[in-house]
Amino acid sequence: MSEGCRNSTTRCPRGFAKRSHRFTPRCASPKLAWAIGCLAVLATPQTLRAEPERPPNIVMIVADDQGWTDFGFMGHKVIQTPHLDRLASESAVFPNGYVPTSLCRASLATLMTGMFAHQHKICCNDPPDGVDRTQMHPFIQQAPALPRLLGKHRGYRSLQTGKFWEGHFSNAGFTDGMTMKGRHGDDGLVIGRKTMQPVYDFITERPDQPFFVWYAPMLPHEPHDPPARLLEKYATPDRNLKLAKYFAMCEWFDETCGELLKWLDEHQLRENTFVVFVVDNGWIQETGEVRTTRGNFAPKSKLSPYDGGLRTPVMLRWPGHTQPGRHTDLVSTIDLVPTMLAASGIDKPPEMPGLSLLDVAAGKGRLDRDAVFGEIFVHTAVDIDKPALNLTHRWVRAGDWKLISFEADPQRVELFNVSTDPFEERNQAPEQPDRVKTLKNRINDWWDALH
Repeated sequence: MSEGCRNSTTRCPRGFAKRSHRFTPRCASPKLAWAIGCLAVLATPQTLRAEPERPPNIVMIVADDQGWTDFGFMGHKVIQTPHLDRLASESAVFPNGYVPTSLCRASLATLMTGMFAHQHKICCNDPPDGVDRTQMHPFIQQAPALPRLLGKHRGYRSLQTGKFWEGHFSNAGFTDGMTMKGRHGDDGLVIGRKTMQPVYDFITERPDQPFFVWYAPMLPHEPHDPPARLLEKYATPDRNLKLAKYFAMCEWFDETCGELLKWLDEHQLRENTFVVFVVDNGWIQETGEVRTTRGNFAPKSKLSPYDGGLRTPVMLRWPGHTQPGRHTDLVSTIDLVPTMLAASGIDKPPEMPGLSLLDVAAGKGRLDRDAVFGEIFVHTAVDIDKPALNLTHRWVRAGDWKLISFEADPQRVELFNVSTDPFEERNQAPEQPDRVKTLKNRINDWWDALH
């Protein structure tokens, strides 16, 4: 055997590195050297330790104000999303995903903490008049935010881009970021719309460490100002211009996702990168001349208890750990932080009520739940310290049935079969009092258990 075997770093099947061994020319053969090395490792556990497996990189893609139907892979017949369609073909897809709260800031906080809004207290976009926004920042600082946990337990670097309402990016434990203090995200909002370079620079800066990237561009969120080439594609004579602009924005967002995913592939990062896709809340474009809400969205979408505001596809892609396919399980965005923690080898904190989706995504059975729950709050808070004072609705989906309760009128409820009536047009509550009672009790039990 050549003298070169003195510095061998060949790995034995048990995963032990043999750099600390020093083989000599008296080794009779490479096979014998390998065997001696493995036996030596087993005989001296205090000096030769197994190298910890590097956890996966994580890229979280968050669409902003996009309807759950508004993707090619979700069946939209006009909007083209070829890059996300491809991601769907490579992912475990959960078309029955939900956000608990259909409002930007509260939903994003749940995506970072794995908790309901009434737990983390970030339930409204704005504080009451006269209250400074900085008085709300301690909520995310005190929460078990994903970037903070990844860094503390597994040494992740983490990058915040795009939407972030909680002041400086470090408030959520990000090591790097673009947002310093703005309401939506100030400097972070250029991501996707103007550049992708900060993401690429961050990833290449320290290739020796696992990374977490929060890619939450303000897309297809207003302003709906798509590139002219895309608007021209959708602006047909028979289509409302507002709708055409929204459609074009959805494709623009898809293009940025495609650029990011292509870059990961070109830099050999696909195999050990966990890609998570979700929408922060839904959107139905209002096309009438008179606005019926506080913005350009239809009443049964953003800020509402209806699926147009709450429902989102969820996609998980981690080669070798997830399998392509669709799963009908009811999932919630409270499940995403536990899922990413599980992928990283970290136990979720006890205050997180969600479940890991990894086993289901790997094709190992169904999720152990039959219902998901949520809560809707006012846009501008009445009281930042008491979430219940800001509550407008609570809701549950159990199986095919969805019940909505109205806080202003405890006797008022709406019941829909969202399998046969996905746009919730026929309220069946008057016809099914027993089902209403059962589901209302479930809402109350869920609410009471977390208070």
